[in-house]
Amino acid sequence: MTQQIYSRRPVNNTGIPTAVFALLVANGLVFALQQFSPRFMFINFALWPATVPQSPFEVWQLLTYAFMHGDLTHIAFNMFGLWMFGQDLERLWGTQRFLTYFIVCAVGAGIIQLLVAAWQGGLYPTVGASGGLFGILLAYGLTFPNRTVMLMFPPIPMKAKTFVVVFGVFELFMGLSGAAPGVANFAHLGGMLFGFLMLQYWGRRRR
Repeated sequence: MTQQIYSRRPVNNTGIPTAVFALLVANGLVFALQQFSPRFMFINFALWPATVPQSPFEVWQLLTYAFMHGDLTHIAFNMFGLWMFGQDLERLWGTQRFLTYFIVCAVGAGIIQLLVAAWQGGLYPTVGASGGLFGILLAYGLTFPNRTVMLMFPPIPMKAKTFVVVFGVFELFMGLSGAAPGVANFAHLGGMLFGFLMLQYWGRRRR
């Protein structure tokens, strides 16, 4: 994942903001429930294709899938990214706006994933907060473009705006090439797309 370097100002040590903390706790609790009843949780709350007759798709899955994860590594990386990039955005925007933004990105990523699943065919579930996280990455890069972040693997420092572009191009390449089967690359891009649209909408309202 990434490690953040604050080159302009120190880390704010006032504690984790409300929405970020609530999302961390909610994802942890849902992951714990998955360990006790994985079949029930995946059938009812993962995101299933909407166009396959045998699919257990329900509309609420467009949100609930974003609180589920495939394994410990999956949730660890997503929550690490949420903690790292979400805190400053929530402090800047406020709790309500940040939470609204995250939900819009997650649901938007789910909508894109449904379109991709309808095109690909097949019956498989999608889980993970990555769509919301990629929306947060986009907002972070646009809001703090010149802050320096550093990839952990490999340890390459770069500006936040460059980091977002690199991740976006990488996800597009992986999605088009099919080099990462089982990874919802277009859902990640969908989170970025809906995040961008939300930021544009807020910008027009301010004007």
